[in-house]
Amino acid sequence: MELLIFWHAYCLRKEMDTLNVKPMKLICCILISSLTFISSYAQAQNKELTHYVFPEFTQGVILMKAGKKDEASLNYNSLTEEMIFEDKGRKMAIAMYEIGYIDTVFIKDRKFIVLNGKFVELLYHSKWDLYLEHKCKLSEKGKPTGYGSTSKTTSITSYSSIHSGGTTYELKLPDKYEAKPYSYYWLKKNGELYSFENMRDLKKFYKDKEDLFKAYVKKQGVKFDNQENVIQLFEHLESE
Repeated sequence: MELLIFWHAYCLRKEMDTLNVKPMKLICCILISSLTFISSYAQAQNKELTHYVFPEFTQGVILMKAGKKDEASLNYNSLTEEMIFEDKGRKMAIAMYEIGYIDTVFIKDRKFIVLNGKFVELLYHSKWDLYLEHKCKLSEKGKPTGYGSTSKTTSITSYSSIHSGGTTYELKLPDKYEAKPYSYYWLKKNGELYSFENMRDLKKFYKDKEDLFKAYVKKQGVKFDNQENVIQLFEHLESE
């Protein structure tokens, strides 16, 4: 990154020199241009990580069931549904045979546990637990069809259906595809697990509290894709 900024500033200065720009004005131009360049670069980096939960790989902790703790640069790939770690510049998934030995993965202030052989995020822990399963679909970017309109192919749920050969863990998806994150909620209550894909599923689960459900959703404007909304809805329904 530092080398890119230096090169950008150097090229700008060479261009300004040919125009005989005054030193103070030159400094201001370089500063403003460099800040714009950094912002654009950061946006491009974040755009490449659209199929990951976090905008960048972050130092985290892997707590094993035996009590051992390992630190690593981590991120969750919601497309392949795997926890990815960096090792000497390479990105690799935690192997399936290792997952069974893991208790919790901590990334920033968030926790991930293993549920049905996959990592899910723990959102709430009390007499009942609420988990979020991060997922992602791919769709082909719109292609010109005439008259200024575009068309898209059906969403693709498997990365291997469009690519193979070890590129699964690259930050950037093939240019012709775009990622569309979505999620499932899991409720663990009295030892039983229940999954919810949408508000309709939630409503069916709380049939005995239908009036309470409707009143709260309407008053609070609950959106299924808003984590805080959903957590508060569960808290409200489970407290009654």
